[in-house]
Amino acid sequence: MEAGERRRLRREAADYYRGQRVPERMEDALNALFPRCPQDLYGELANYFSKFSKAPVICKLVGRKVFDGVGQPTLEVEIYCTVKNYEKRICSTVMASHSQIPENALPETTEADEKERNYSVHTAVEWVNGSLSTVLRDLDPTDQCQADKMLGEYFANKVEEKKEIDKQEEERAKEEEAAAKVSRAPSSVPPASTPKPKKGKKSGKKVSLEVGAIPPAEPAEPVLPGSLAVGGASLAIARAGAIAGRVPLYLHTALLKHPQESPKEMTLPLPMVTLLHCEKNSSTKLKLVKEVMLIPPVELSLKQGIKRILDIQKEMTRLLESSRKKPALKRISHLGCLTTGCDSLEQLLLLMETACRNIGLKLGTDTYLAINCAAHELMDYDKGKYEILTGTFKSPDEMVAMYVEMIKNFPFITALIDPLRKEDREQWSSICCALGSKCYLIAEDAATQISKLKTDQNIKIARCSGVVLKYINQTKVSDLIELTGILDGQRHITILGSPDGESSDESLVDLAVGLGARFLKLGGLSRGERVAKYNRLLAIEEELAANGALR
Repeated sequence: MEAGERRRLRREAADYYRGQRVPERMEDALNALFPRCPQDLYGELANYFSKFSKAPVICKLVGRKVFDGVGQPTLEVEIYCTVKNYEKRICSTVMASHSQIPENALPETTEADEKERNYSVHTAVEWVNGSLSTVLRDLDPTDQCQADKMLGEYFANKVEEKKEIDKQEEERAKEEEAAAKVSRAPSSVPPASTPKPKKGKKSGKKVSLEVGAIPPAEPAEPVLPGSLAVGGASLAIARAGAIAGRVPLYLHTALLKHPQESPKEMTLPLPMVTLLHCEKNSSTKLKLVKEVMLIPPVELSLKQGIKRILDIQKEMTRLLESSRKKPALKRISHLGCLTTGCDSLEQLLLLMETACRNIGLKLGTDTYLAINCAAHELMDYDKGKYEILTGTFKSPDEMVAMYVEMIKNFPFITALIDPLRKEDREQWSSICCALGSKCYLIAEDAATQISKLKTDQNIKIARCSGVVLKYINQTKVSDLIELTGILDGQRHITILGSPDGESSDESLVDLAVGLGARFLKLGGLSRGERVAKYNRLLAIEEELAANGALR
């Protein structure tokens, strides 16, 4: 290389580095570090210069099929970012699987649901690895609002594509049916004459609605195959944003909800810990109760509350195992709790009282009880009544009277979840008037789906104290932020709930803390995917307490 060429390159290099302020910053770094004489000088230099590097941007998403805690297929989304000119894996999230099929569904219904779930996960993996990865490339992971806007537009386009495909298939089916009719039509047979109705007889039957008929069940919200990709990508981006901002996910979520101010104190949600899962299709008579949950008192720390519930669980297990009569202990449920059955509600509640009394505790003072009735699974549509015990049926109005009597006799019940179907809005109003000041009346299945809540700002849910929100399908982090803000404004209680098919991903706990949820419904204190979330909640409590930020 000639001397002139070398001088030119040196001048260009000097101009380039001066333009990037490298000499100035190198001098500042060396001056700042020399008095300290750090043991790892180059490590300190790397730390010093890292603050001048470009912010990470998403370079690709990777989706794969994995299995949740009950062996059902679900979606994992990995986020890769360009960090300091290199591609780096930042984090991943696993979506919980959710099914709208009730426990007592027919085998063919369950089989069809499994096929649909497999197809949906397969489609979600294709979306993530294909078009979604391209759409989100070069996006700042801390810009959750922009990410969710892009995801929402992407999903809306997919919905329109599906409608167009369905329309074309419907038209094609009509054309084929018309062609088949033409090919089957006889050539010379005269049209059959319509017989005249005889005198004195009516030509048809009049169908009259029964005066006290119940409202029919609303159809389940259709789930677009692949929608898991939208929820999984949104949550993965939120986790990547928290990592990029060097804050825990719960604080990142709180800052997304309240961008104007950093919270000085945070309140932990109270856990609704499932103690018993009562099978509705078991040989025992009681069908009214699906889950029995315990809520620790607010004056205890979370660690103390969990310890108390574990003590009650041990005593309950001992009572069930030693009892020769019903209810009998069967196994650990997929909800992470004891599975049993009872012949009456009184039998179940008295057993709970006995377990607490045996270890020196009192229900309603030392711990509180919540019952998930899952009333939508009880309705016998032929009779138009709820089957609360085998062979015992009650109308919606009779259900309200029964709950009033139940709370009168057992005042330690502090919450009822889905005591009625969402369609029985008149009875929801009645039960809220009668019991609203005595216990929480919470809608889980009875709440409108999140996508409908988003489009209807009036939130047309059954009148209730609070709503269980679940992070499923196309739900985005921004959706939860917006909805919890609306619910807060309407003085509804927000409960974040864990779906039946839970994964080991702990993000739901951070979301609940960051969003300021009042309760957290995670299932029982068994099974790794459930316990991991309780452990995360305990870790957050310790972290907030250590920082003096636990309210």
